[in-house]
Amino acid sequence: MNVQFKKGVLELCVLVLTSQKDRYGYELVEQISQKFAIAEGTIYPLLRRLAADGLFSTYLSESEEGPPRKYYKITDEGRRVMHDMIEEWNAFAIGVQEIIKGGSD
Repeated sequence: MNVQFKKGVLELCVLVLTSQKDRYGYELVEQISQKFAIAEGTIYPLLRRLAADGLFSTYLSESEEGPPRKYYKITDEGRRVMHDMIEEWNAFAIGVQEIIKGGSD
């Protein structure tokens, strides 16, 4: 997948997945990588930025597989931003599809 496509949708994917349940960074990488390949190193700066912007709160939880994991919990502001981004994405996707269909005639 085109790198520019991924950059544009990664924040939306992280917000949506975290709205479903609290998640840790590597878990997000695994979930997103099931749909399209991403580098693990791209998620952590994004998570730090979203937490600094108040879209996530964080907490540590013990793990049976190693050191405690840092979980990200979406805030009310994060949910508002996510809903706005979903609306923007849907309008964008419809517009692109219309252009693609018009271009193939």
